[in-house]
Amino acid sequence: MTIKTFTFNPFQENTYLIHDETGEAVIIDAGCLYDTEERLLKQYFDENKLELKRVLNTHLHLDHQFGNKFLFNTFGILPEACKEDEFLLQNVINHARVFGLAINEKAQELGAYITDNQEIKFGNITLIAIHVPGHSPGSMAFYSKLDGVLFAGDVLFQNSIGRTDLERGDYATLIRSITERLLPLPDSTVVFCGHGSNTTIGSEKENNPYL
Repeated sequence: MTIKTFTFNPFQENTYLIHDETGEAVIIDAGCLYDTEERLLKQYFDENKLELKRVLNTHLHLDHQFGNKFLFNTFGILPEACKEDEFLLQNVINHARVFGLAINEKAQELGAYITDNQEIKFGNITLIAIHVPGHSPGSMAFYSKLDGVLFAGDVLFQNSIGRTDLERGDYATLIRSITERLLPLPDSTVVFCGHGSNTTIGSEKENNPYL
């Protein structure tokens, strides 16, 4: 598994492009907002001769799905996310204006829903979707047992956790999601977060003051 990390948009969101020797690829949380960011992402596809198979969202807060429309227009691939987060697509334009961002197009509609324990296969890679609500009601993490990696979105960070003061967030639910669904994973599991640096499950067990 090759993991390419792009940090996009004013929220410094981590967009992950995952591929293997077959050339098949998925994107997790397409946050590209500006033309320069879109060109950078497209250039990586072209230079590595990759075929985009899926566009996955850990959740649908605006900074994690800015690039979904660009990817649909460029590759014809519709994004996938948990149904419980679909309501967040309705007010992306207004939410962006709160942060001083001029978004004039409606959010890209979903092409499919992701469900708990769903297997997502591409190339020789299999990701397991794990429903981890709390930051948002439809938050999902994606786990590869073979590669020992977890894409956690904004649920778990290095020595921190996701915020719960946004619409339909819930602190108790978030803590339960992390402790029951993520911390049982092997300590060596590398956690790729929605913002900031990577961490490991073992490190968060020992050092995270919120857990």
